[in-house]
Amino acid sequence: MDFNRQVIEEFRANAGRVGGPFEGGRLILLTTTGARTGARHTNPVAYLPDGDRIVVIASAAGAPRHPDWFHNLVATPRVTVEDGVFTYEAEATVLTGAEREELWARAVESDPGWAAYQARTTRRIPVVALKQVSGGPPNASGWGAALKLVHDAFRRELATIRREVAAAGPVLGAQLKVNCLTACQGLRFHHTAEDTGTFPALRERFPDLAPTLDRLGEEHERIAALLDRLRQTLDRGDAGTLRADVDELIDELEAHLSAEEEQLIPFLDA
Repeated sequence: MDFNRQVIEEFRANAGRVGGPFEGGRLILLTTTGARTGARHTNPVAYLPDGDRIVVIASAAGAPRHPDWFHNLVATPRVTVEDGVFTYEAEATVLTGAEREELWARAVESDPGWAAYQARTTRRIPVVALKQVSGGPPNASGWGAALKLVHDAFRRELATIRREVAAAGPVLGAQLKVNCLTACQGLRFHHTAEDTGTFPALRERFPDLAPTLDRLGEEHERIAALLDRLRQTLDRGDAGTLRADVDELIDELEAHLSAEEEQLIPFLDA
């Protein structure tokens, strides 16, 4: 409990960044409702990207019993998720059948530690999907801080993907492919929201900002082309080309994010 409390405090104080055994990994804070008490309980939990949902695994490090948070979400599937940027309500679904087997295989492929946990216990480790059902704006004090928060989340995820790609073998793993596609989907959504919402609002309020917004929009187009090329590489299963594609995307995106922050945050804060 003390360890969990320390991780939770560090997570919330650092917008989702933690050290120790979770450093560099994908982590959320999962809040469930106690099956017996009705009290709210928060636990740090590792997760896997899966498109428009995330997947958590009730391993309890191979303990003989399911973790308490799993019993809680079975009793009350509505849970709260904190990812360091957003806090949102999600619906939990315990996966079964072929869907569970596919997600479990992807998890083990990406991290053999899951298989080691299963080998320690006779129980069948549950796999749970969390699908967002409601949420709000980023956990930030203002729009400038919100932009930086979202950008830093993309930076962390892409840095994780870069490490995974560098460590990958000659065959492209299924979960690694999903990680890349999920990040691509998130970037497209973010840039579309800027192109159709944030940028027009800034253009209307600050006409002198138009050349900067035009340049940032052009950068969005270049990044979209890199995302398309990366998707084609993933569709081909071309592990040999993937590293170069990911490196080029991240380098281009890093320059874009930094320029956007420098140019827009003062106006967003205004």
